[in-house]
Amino acid sequence: MDREESSDYLRSCRNDFWRQVFAAEIDYLLPCLQAGDEILSVGCGPAIIESSLKEHGFSVVGLDVSKEALACAPDTVRTVVAPADKIPFGDASFHVVLFIVSLQFIEKYRQALIEAKRVLRPEGRVIAMLLNPASAFFKRKMAESDSYVRRIRHTDLKEVESAILAEGFEVQSEFFLGIHEDLIFTSKAPESAALYIVQGIKP
Repeated sequence: MDREESSDYLRSCRNDFWRQVFAAEIDYLLPCLQAGDEILSVGCGPAIIESSLKEHGFSVVGLDVSKEALACAPDTVRTVVAPADKIPFGDASFHVVLFIVSLQFIEKYRQALIEAKRVLRPEGRVIAMLLNPASAFFKRKMAESDSYVRRIRHTDLKEVESAILAEGFEVQSEFFLGIHEDLIFTSKAPESAALYIVQGIKP
């Protein structure tokens, strides 16, 4: 994502639809987090959700390979330019690693998971929000020639979940967030939920 794309993305995020999406994602994340959690968000882009988590009192570091995207992040969020498969932090540095609709876009996503496990503390948590290819939302976005969704590299949800399991995480997963055109509603149905969320606990 270059600077122009990041600016366009930020502008689109200000409309009511995306505000509702981000609010729903934040509402999902907050009960998964604990007071005092130190969080690393991998592939954070301009750090919109990360900024909100910071406002809720969490310590958040945003990591992205694109310095142009991070240049659009708010100053309140600490950001680091680095690839997801080479996270520049020591072992056991964080309580939580987030992949907010980013893991499927990372070419070496298995190495990114290895790195996530390494920087997590014992009983640390990984939370991966994945796009659901079976959803109407995904199919609509794939039909748009300029959609970021067309850059997705990994669409097999079970394969991605299995990769998380392979790293020894204790995993639970569920579908989340129904989207039909511009309507957002509660749904855990595979055909209507835009996201598939995998949570894993490091043993």
